[in-house]
Parts: sequence; structure tokens; C-alpha cells
Amino acid sequence: MPAKSRCPWPGEDPLYVAYHDEEWGVPETDSRALWEKLILDGFQAGLSWITILRKRGNFRKAFHNFDPARIARYGEKDISRLLADEGIIRHRGKIESTIKSAQLWLDMEEKRDGGFAGYIWQFVDGRPQQNTLRTMKDVKPFTPMSERLSKDLKAQGFNFCGPTIVYAFAQAVGMVNDHLVTCFRHAQVAKLAKGVAIK
Repeated sequence: MPAKSRCPWPGEDPLYVAYHDEEWGVPETDSRALWEKLILDGFQAGLSWITILRKRGNFRKAFHNFDPARIARYGEKDISRLLADEGIIRHRGKIESTIKSAQLWLDMEEKRDGGFAGYIWQFVDGRPQQNTLRTMKDVKPFTPMSERLSKDLKAQGFNFCGPTIVYAFAQAVGMVNDHLVTCFRHAQVAKLAKGVAIK
């Protein structure tokens, strides 16, 4: 049986391949899950995503499964605990940013129609964008959309959300389908996107 044609970026790492085949590009509409991914992408800043992916289970355990209501109440004791946790990225600025982001998330969930998910998805008019990329050279590090979202996130008070990080986030959560057209997942993700319309 011939091997599946897929995007080249996962290489042969089984964890990365599984992430590519099962998660990357699938439209995510759950507010909490979107927030978790944005936080993890912020921790990725200056690192590779596979580094974060290998530590994702540790992150979830250390941050109480990314429960924003709980994280929003973290104090110095929690920060010290996290800075001592070798299973995660120990960066005070990113940890403190996560606490602030949890507070912002709670505020958005309470005050915005559609909550955090509605806020995020408005930048693609509530529908996944379907791209037709043929080679990795066609993949952009950021786009006008990610620049707008990055700028707005920062205006809201979020940190570690530059245009490149935000575009990686958008690709991962299916706001855009950036699987190469030669990849078996491109058509599958496009099919999944057909029923998605977030207001």
C-alpha cells in the first residue's frame, strides 16, 4: 500500500505526524480550546512547536488543564510552582502573561457575543479560509489577517502574540487550511470546514 502524501514539516517523528494527521488544521470552535492553543503558541515563541507538543501533557497538568477561571486566580505561589516545574517552559513573563490572558478570556466570555471563539473567528468572517498551497515555499510566515488579529489581541492586553505566532495559531485551529494540496489532509480538512460558520 503506498504511503500517504502529507505536508513535509512533521518529518518522521510519530508524535508530530499524529498531530499533523489528526489535529492540525481542524476547525476549532471551542473557546477554551482556542485559548489553550493561543497560550501554548505563546510559550512556543523562540522555540519549535514540537518542543511544546512534547511538553503539552505537562503543561496541561501544571496549568490545571488550562481552566481559565482557576488560572485567573493564580498568585505568586503558583508562579513559583510553575517556575520550578521542569516539565514545562519556565519563563516568568510567559507564565504571568498566561494569568493575565485567563482574566481577559473570562471577560470576553462574559461580555462578548460568541465569547472568545466569536472574537477570534471574526477575523476570517466566521468561516475557515481554504488555501491552495502547492509547496512549502508558498506558505507565508504571516498574513494581513494575522497582522490584524495580532494587533487587536495586543490592544486587548494579550502578550506573546506577534503576527507569526498568530498565523501559526490560525493554521493549527483551522481558521485557514494550509495543508498542501498534495497532502491527503487538505481535502479532509476542507470537508470538515464546510459546516463551520461562527458568529
